[in-house]
Amino acid sequence: EVQLVESGGGLVQAGGSLRLSCSASGFTFGRYAIGWFRQAPGKEREGIAFINGGGDDNTYYGDSVQGRFTISRDNARSTAYLQMSGLKPADLAIYYCEAASAGWVYFGGKYHGDIAYWGQGTQVTVSS
Repeated sequence: EVQLVESGGGLVQAGGSLRLSCSASGFTFGRYAIGWFRQAPGKEREGIAFINGGGDDNTYYGDSVQGRFTISRDNARSTAYLQMSGLKPADLAIYYCEAASAGWVYFGGKYHGDIAYWGQGTQVTVSS
């Protein structure tokens, strides 16, 4: 059974840090590109951080998190991470990880991928 399970969300004060984890099972994790997305209340889903797979490991970030968030992966543990620092109340959202079968492609102002698997999300709340 394929699973992506996010964890590490919670409540943090503005300016604080959190590290989210995305644990995968049921597929060859290292071959897949991983992306972190989020959806805030009343807003569209937003792609924020991306890392390629298959040994590429190039990373890309959305403008809203560039310089504050870092995506990484540990293929031996089939886990991806999102280190978040300098959190703002605007970062409040449900955060999801998704696995894409090919690398991320940038067009139309966004990164796109052939999404194969996704998780159920973890809530991040930032208090002011």
